[in-house]
Amino acid sequence: MEILFLILTGATIGMIVGLTGVGGGALMTPALLLFGFPPHIAIGTDLWFAALTKSGGMIAHNRKGHVNWRIALNLAYGSLPAAIVTGFALAFWFGSAEHYANLLTTALGFMLILTSIVLLLRKKLSQLYLGKSKAVDDHRFSKKLWLAGVILGVLVTLSSVGAGAIGTAVLMILYPRLLPKQIVGTDIAHAVPLTLIAGTVHLYLGNVDFKLLFALLIGSLPAIYLGTALSSRIPGKFLHPILASLLMLLGMKYAIF
Repeated sequence: MEILFLILTGATIGMIVGLTGVGGGALMTPALLLFGFPPHIAIGTDLWFAALTKSGGMIAHNRKGHVNWRIALNLAYGSLPAAIVTGFALAFWFGSAEHYANLLTTALGFMLILTSIVLLLRKKLSQLYLGKSKAVDDHRFSKKLWLAGVILGVLVTLSSVGAGAIGTAVLMILYPRLLPKQIVGTDIAHAVPLTLIAGTVHLYLGNVDFKLLFALLIGSLPAIYLGTALSSRIPGKFLHPILASLLMLLGMKYAIF
């Protein structure tokens, strides 16, 4: 019965992700916490869930030429080492998961609030690059991208949230000439290795429940494709404000309480 409940949970989250495009981390981790899973298990398992579910998208976008690998690598130069260092800090400064549970939930709350703001301001952010369709060919090392990567690496490792929505917002602001498809493709290309490394960090810490992960994947993968197919029939302008409000409330719950 428990496995069926987890599969249904994965299917529900997957359907919402497919309908709205909102990252699974912002939905999955709070759902697992509400169902009684400890913060470290919810976050560690969700990072692997994100890495596995986003991998197909990364391959597809790369085949279509939507990925600017130079930008993705600049982000990764900061985020991947930051994720590893964050993991070592949790292990050596706090020791057991019970000692850093409050840090994880506070980070989760902060990232949920930030994600809700990004959702509400999506149209305004999109205006920064709307109509500016020239290709970007950045061969230089970017300190701004590196710093953004460091911040994302720390916060994603602590919360499992932000590799998608926050990463996309960063690219919109720093690279207004990127096309929307390039924004999405480049962000996913960075999110996959980040969530994989952060997930490996949590695996080392003993924070991954593979039974839970397997059940969530069984439910979510077909539901994501179904939700994507139905998304054109349900206007996002109605769903995004509702989701943003829900994420804001959940974020305040975990960040404040």
